[in-house]
Amino acid sequence: MLGRCLTTECMEPPTKMTISGKWVEVKGLRIHYLTAGTGTPVLLLHGGGTDSASLSWRLTIEPLADYFRVFAPDWPGYGESDKPAIQYTTDYYIRFLSDFMQTLGIVDASLVGISMGGGIALGFVLQSPQQVSRLVLVDSYGLQTAAPAHKLSYLFTRIPLINEMTWYLLKRSRTMTRASLRNIFHNPDVVSDELVDEVYAELKKSGTGRAFISFQRSEVLWNGLRTVYIDRLHEIKVPTLIVHGAKDRLVPLGCARQAHELMKGSRLHVIADCGHWPQRERPDEFNRVLLEFLLRQ
Repeated sequence: MLGRCLTTECMEPPTKMTISGKWVEVKGLRIHYLTAGTGTPVLLLHGGGTDSASLSWRLTIEPLADYFRVFAPDWPGYGESDKPAIQYTTDYYIRFLSDFMQTLGIVDASLVGISMGGGIALGFVLQSPQQVSRLVLVDSYGLQTAAPAHKLSYLFTRIPLINEMTWYLLKRSRTMTRASLRNIFHNPDVVSDELVDEVYAELKKSGTGRAFISFQRSEVLWNGLRTVYIDRLHEIKVPTLIVHGAKDRLVPLGCARQAHELMKGSRLHVIADCGHWPQRERPDEFNRVLLEFLLRQ
């Protein structure tokens, strides 16, 4: 692999990088991913819901690509990737991540995961620690035992057609799309017309939402969430950064603080006045903190 600068003194970008959209077949699925840069690999793992590689990481790929080879896949069921009619679970996505890396010849990489992507990264590093050089958890899934208003969340995922009807209405209303985004961000001014258009375009893609409906039905149990890594966090020895929005309403800040205490040697960076999507709400601060961690010797 090509070398890279390993000090924060080198953070003046040398050139403007081009982000390429590429395709690869992984276990019979046609998978879309964004890539840019050269050097040691960094994988950016987007979240659930209406997310995609472009939505979560468009503002992060270029700054990282000045120092690393960046890969940002659309998970199966999301973005431009195939959307098979299967049961989507955390374990399924952990296996997919392993297959994706193997297909592209990535022996080890730094993993950066937001929300659902963070939970997948946690499961992967616990399963294959030798393949992860650094770990970054961003408002991560897998750190809480229950969802907010958990019993209502359970009923929402189980009552026939309720979840599907919500997605149906979202796909037909920019007003509902804007309202849903305001539940993710802390600062309502961040929910610009441009961002609403980006998310609405993603919603209009065929099959959007089916994977997350399936994932929720697997993960949201009556007595709590299925994927909880709290009792295993002490096993993680790779250098770890935890980034969390102070005003996250989906994964409370206390979950990140507890994870930081349990993961000896981890770093915690709390972004003030920020919700669940810090790389879109506070991209400058997020990218600076992420680069400082990845470039640290």
